[in-house]
Parts: sequence; structure tokens; C-alpha cells
Amino acid sequence: LDRLDPGASGAYHMPMSLLLRGELDHRALKAALDRLVARHESLRTTFELHGEHPVQLIAAADSGFALAEQDLRSQPYEQASLSASRIADSEVAAPFDLRQGPLIRGRLLRLADDEHMLLITQHHIISDGWSVGVLINEFVALYQAFSQHQPDPLPALSIQYADYAVWQRRTFTGERLAEQADFWREHLGGAPTLLSLPTDRPRPALQSYRGGAVPVTIDATLYQRLERFCQAHNVTLFMGLLSAWSVLMARLGNERDVVIGVPSANRGRTETENLIGFFVNTLALRIDLAQNPSVAQLLEQVRQTTLAAHEHQDIPFEQVIEALQPPRSMSHSPLCQVALSLDNTSIGGELKLPGLSLHPVLQAHETAQFDLMLILGSENGTLTGVIEYASDLFDRATVERFAQHFHTLLEAMVEDVAQPVLGLPLLSPAQRLASPALLQPKAVFASGLMVHQRFEQFAAAHPQNIALVFGGQEVSYQTLNRRANRLAHELLAQGVRPDDGVAILAERGTQMICAVLA
Repeated sequence: LDRLDPGASGAYHMPMSLLLRGELDHRALKAALDRLVARHESLRTTFELHGEHPVQLIAAADSGFALAEQDLRSQPYEQASLSASRIADSEVAAPFDLRQGPLIRGRLLRLADDEHMLLITQHHIISDGWSVGVLINEFVALYQAFSQHQPDPLPALSIQYADYAVWQRRTFTGERLAEQADFWREHLGGAPTLLSLPTDRPRPALQSYRGGAVPVTIDATLYQRLERFCQAHNVTLFMGLLSAWSVLMARLGNERDVVIGVPSANRGRTETENLIGFFVNTLALRIDLAQNPSVAQLLEQVRQTTLAAHEHQDIPFEQVIEALQPPRSMSHSPLCQVALSLDNTSIGGELKLPGLSLHPVLQAHETAQFDLMLILGSENGTLTGVIEYASDLFDRATVERFAQHFHTLLEAMVEDVAQPVLGLPLLSPAQRLASPALLQPKAVFASGLMVHQRFEQFAAAHPQNIALVFGGQEVSYQTLNRRANRLAHELLAQGVRPDDGVAILAERGTQMICAVLA
């Protein structure tokens, strides 16, 4: 991907910001970061192509951590904080060179005598979400020891990431690899290659990976109800969330067969638990809603699907794609365009060190690997997170509505497991009360006219009003009506008569609407 589309790299940058308050020991901080690089080979790995094959190159253990420092104390504190935010954004956006490295870098900003911000950015090729937790925990332990002039307290690692990679290649070959590939061929065979969500703009030919994020909060009351609900129906919290998310995606995309991407930690071996590296694997979970199952039936389907997928999680997602050979497009992700992650690796709130406190700082999401990705984690008795979205496709307000729909779906699911999932409400009671006033059904439907007749009536009365907006194109009622009539006459000339069934094959756009009205 880095060769095909260098601009895509930014979607795989992993930023982390820590606000450090108190008396910072610069020597201990730099020593702790250097030790992390020496301890984990992944943090000093680069990649080169030998022919068509990528090869890992591991730098010397004493190569050190690339840390830049910047003093902002000459600015007023509020201005320094704004500058720090801008610098953090630029750090995330700055590209990595996979060949030259390093693929982890840091910048220490001094905002005041007793306040610093530590920015660390990694490339996803050497790290994952679990690794962030490992990095934070080990940094805290090392800083604490070094600030008190004590030796490295961490136990030696029994393996490095390269050892795991060799073991994986040796283990997952032949029959074992073929068996897992066969499972995914059967599981995903015939699945839709693209989930056509209702976007605000046409999908561009080249995925830009530009994104945004809308916050999502499941309050303590609903969170507790959801946990009890999942326990009562023998599913995990993740399975309950996946059930609701798959229903929402199906309803939004008007699709009864949906594929949701799910990241799996893929750390089954105990030796990998304290390693920094790229272990995570994407599982493409296919959910079938064709028979409009009840909530209880959907939960059981999701449970079985999830368990079966985890039994076959060892084959890398890239090899699943190779096995299925789906139509490839630079405009969207293969196999799944929507995803769900329940993150259990959050570093949480304030961390204490001798004379120092560490506060995680949230950074703005400006990239997106998927069209939509729901990311949730538990914090202070609530479920919080974001919906990451591709900003080429969606406006923020649209995704905010999706977040409201998801909350409403969860509330409805826990009320009655006998409900058919395709009938679950997407609108809250307050929104449903407002809907009749917005739709004005009596004014629209009292005449008893059919839709196309009502359209023609309105077009005659308001010919210059805008009927359609698609991309940068605007179409008036008069123009749309003329196009629809012209197409209707062409169909009549082909022998089509009233009440004949006519299939419509068209991309989303003005021509599709013309065909419906014809």
C-alpha cells in the first residue's frame, strides 16, 4: 500500500500525547525511551524491498529514541497550549520513511516550568493498540526506576517480534493454512464486495483516507443494562455491540448481508503479551439478516460467527483477500468497509510518578481506514469512544445522526429480545414525535395521488425549485420531470406497458431517480 499510494500512510500513524505535570527528570525520561527502543526490536526496525519482497532490517540496540525538544515558554501559557496542539497535529501528519526510519519518534514540548507535553508517534507496521499499553506501562516503570537511580526493573523478553514472525511462517503452512483459507472462502463467498451506505458525496475514485470522528457515549445506566442483557443471553459485551452495529449498517445500507471488520489482538502465545509489534489481525465477520431474525436469534448468530472466526484467526487478512480474490478498487477497502473495535487497552486517566503526573491527551482524528469504524472502550463506568468516518463521504452531522441511531438501537434491543431486528427503531421517542410535523403526511398524501403523479403536480407548480443535488450538480423539478418523461417514452417504444416489471441497474445519481420516476 505504501508503494501504491504513499498518501495512505497517514491513516496508519498511531499518535499518543501525554501531559506531564510536575518536576520532570529529563535524563530519566530520555533514558527510559532509549531503553524501550533497545528492549523491543520492532521499535528499531525498518523495511526494504529485495526484489518484490519486503525485508526487515533491525538497527543496533544502542540506536536510541528519536526525541526532539521544543521550548514554548516564551509564549503566554494559552498561546503555548494552542501551539502545542498545532505541533501535535503536524507530528501526526508528518510522513514516515519505511526504508530509512525510525518508525517511532517523539517530541517533548515545554509549556511551563512544571508542565510538558510528550508526543509519540508510531507507524502501525511496527505497533498496534495492545502495544500502546505495553509501551506506556514499561515507560512508567523505567522512568520511575531511572529517576531514583535504580536499574532496569523489567524482566527480559523471551522472544522478539522477528522470532514470532518466523514461528508464524513455519507453523501456518500446508494443511493448517489451507484449512483456515477454506473456512474464510466459505464464510465470505458470495458476500457483497461493497456496502453502499447513504453518503453525502459520491465515493471518489481514489480513497484519500481523510477522516474525522464523532464522540459516542453509552451512559452508566445503559451500559449496566447492556452488560446484564449480554450475560443473560450468554454473549459477551462485544457480541452485543456487534449485533447492534451490524443492524445499523444493514439498515443504513439497505442491505441484508453485511460484513463487519473486527480487529483481533492475535496474541495467543503468552510470550507475545509484553511485546511491542504489529500482531493485530482483521477478521471479516459476515452477518445475515435476510430472514429478519429476532434480537435473540441475531445474538446467537453473532456468537457462533464470532467464535468460529476466532478459531480461524491465524491466517493474515491479506491472505484471506488473496484466497477470495474480490474485485479490487482504490476507492474502498476490500471485503469490509465498516468496522467495530472494543478497545481494552486504554491507558485510562492520570498516572502517578515520583514528583510527576501523566495525563493522556486526546488528539483529533483526521484519518480513517474505513468508511465508518466504531471504537469503544470502558472508562469510569461508561462506554465511550468515537465513530471514525471518511470525510470524503460523510458530513459530521450525518455521522452524529448515525451515533444517535446506534444509541436508540441499543436501548430497543435490551427491551425485548423477541423483536425482529429490522423493525427496531432508529429514532428516539423525541425524534419520532417530531417526525410527523416534519413530514406533514396529511398535506402530502391526502390527495390519494401516486408518487409520480404527486411529483408531476409539484413540478408544474414549482418548476424552478431544486429537486436533486448530487455532487456539484443541481437539477430542477422541471428538468427532472422532462428527463423522466423522455425515459418513459423510450420504454414505451421498447414495448413496455403499464404494470410491467422493469429492473433498474444504475449507479447512485440523477439517472437512478429518473428511472424510478419513469
